[in-house]
Amino acid sequence: MERIVHEDKTFEKVVYAEKVVKGREFQNCSFISCDFSNSEFYYSKFMDCTFDGCNLSMMKLSESTVNNVKFSNSKILGVNFSECQDFLFSVMFDSCILDYSSFQGKKMLKTKFIRTSMKEVNFNKTNLSNSFFDQTDLSGALFEATNLSSANLVSAYGFVIDPELNIIKKASFSHHGLAGLLARYQINIVT
Repeated sequence: MERIVHEDKTFEKVVYAEKVVKGREFQNCSFISCDFSNSEFYYSKFMDCTFDGCNLSMMKLSESTVNNVKFSNSKILGVNFSECQDFLFSVMFDSCILDYSSFQGKKMLKTKFIRTSMKEVNFNKTNLSNSFFDQTDLSGALFEATNLSSANLVSAYGFVIDPELNIIKKASFSHHGLAGLLARYQINIVT
């Protein structure tokens, strides 16, 4: 299989919905208002790329490399990032819809989630130490055996995180987040 490499390119309004792609490499590329919904990118590489205003819902990234990739204003429903290569995996999300996606088992130190909807996202066994959740909706998100040490969840909301099943040492929470930390005890918190 011959690898096709794209460097320093801008892809705008490209529709690649439901397509299957293998062995593509994108370095320092920008994707603007593109539709990759239900597409399959196997054994591909996205390095130093940005996605802005794109639809990547249900995109498959099996065995793909995702390194230093920024997603903004994008719809990324149901993407299983756990299928990506672990080596060099690093992402950042700003104003995205990531509902029903999975990062299970990923190492994501210092990851930024800004103004992002992450309803029912799977973070089980994920290392999120030193990550930043700014104005992020974590309603129904799964946290079990998750490392949140030194993570900042001060403005995050909707989460339920069991301190007995997760590592939260030196993590930051607002007083509004206490209910999500104490949910297992079924106590009433009155403000």
